[in-house]
Amino acid sequence: MIPIAIGMELIISFLLLVLVILNFSQFSYACHSSHSEILFLKKIDLKKLLVIRFSSIGDIVLTTPVIRCMKQQMPDAEIHYLTKEQFVPVLAANPYIDKIFSIKRDIAEVIPRLKKENYDQVIDLHKNFRSKGVIIKLQKSFTTFNKINVKKWLIVRFKIDKLPRIHIVDRYFDAVKNLGLQNDQKGLDYFIPKEDVVDLKTFPSGFQNGYIGWVIGGKHNTKIYPEEKIIEVLNCTKRPVVLLGGPEDREKGERIKKSSGEFVFNACGRFTINQSASLVQQAEIIVTNDTGLMHFAAAFKKETISLWGNTIPEFGMYPYLPGDAEKSTILEVKGLSCRPCSKLGFKECPKGHFKCMNDIDTQILVHKLNS
Repeated sequence: MIPIAIGMELIISFLLLVLVILNFSQFSYACHSSHSEILFLKKIDLKKLLVIRFSSIGDIVLTTPVIRCMKQQMPDAEIHYLTKEQFVPVLAANPYIDKIFSIKRDIAEVIPRLKKENYDQVIDLHKNFRSKGVIIKLQKSFTTFNKINVKKWLIVRFKIDKLPRIHIVDRYFDAVKNLGLQNDQKGLDYFIPKEDVVDLKTFPSGFQNGYIGWVIGGKHNTKIYPEEKIIEVLNCTKRPVVLLGGPEDREKGERIKKSSGEFVFNACGRFTINQSASLVQQAEIIVTNDTGLMHFAAAFKKETISLWGNTIPEFGMYPYLPGDAEKSTILEVKGLSCRPCSKLGFKECPKGHFKCMNDIDTQILVHKLNS
């Protein structure tokens, strides 16, 4: 037993040493990079910048404070954005973006056009192989942010918590520090084109004077509140509820509606991204998993109840509401030895019990919705 204990202690100590070295290296690089870039930027007039974030919906919305501050604090600069084609609607009406480029699958689709723009700087807010590929092809000065992947790995794999208590929006701002930009603390943006605003008069009469919006979907099953739990809660409230989600959630929405009565309207798969944003904006309160529409709700400063499964708010992706933190209620099961089990999610619970969602107290949720 003693050798095993000593061995584990040595392993943990080694990992912590690696972490310290990595953090020091990142700090040293940041200092050197920032210094050299500032010297370089003094010699040129920054007139055109490219921001990169390919996906997904929520992550793109989380970049909007940086976009707004860039445009407002550098009014003469031209701001371009590179993303995936299916997410262009999220940014299309944003007045702080001058031009949007998109790809379907490969960066080769857009590199020739990007080269013609002759950017002064690239701001990489994705930091993956694809975004690095764009930077290599353009051969331009760039900045990026710390994804804290090592620290996420430590807490997921060994439950060693070295996570910084800082929101990802503030980490995004680290990527534009060399531009002298400051976070204006005005939160997220979402701009809905007039043609995408949903007229609630087209809804059944019971939903025209206020409703709860409940986001029932998500990319990973271990981040989705169980269907039977939703039904349990809805059967304890008589307030109108609009179910929100994509086409893949439509059948589940119908089952929930069938089991929950006339006060439920299934909007899943019936509306576009921007129309779904309109439904979020017009809701009285939003109940949501850790998913994209949660960040839509934060952009509209909605009262939000977020339900957390295998991921944790400490990853820095909780509702971003500077100055309005009281509008966010986070429901999670603390103290589980298996949580977080992933920084993203799984198709099913690795342990088979799914306690992180199943053990959330439904009565707390019912009280919040009925109060």
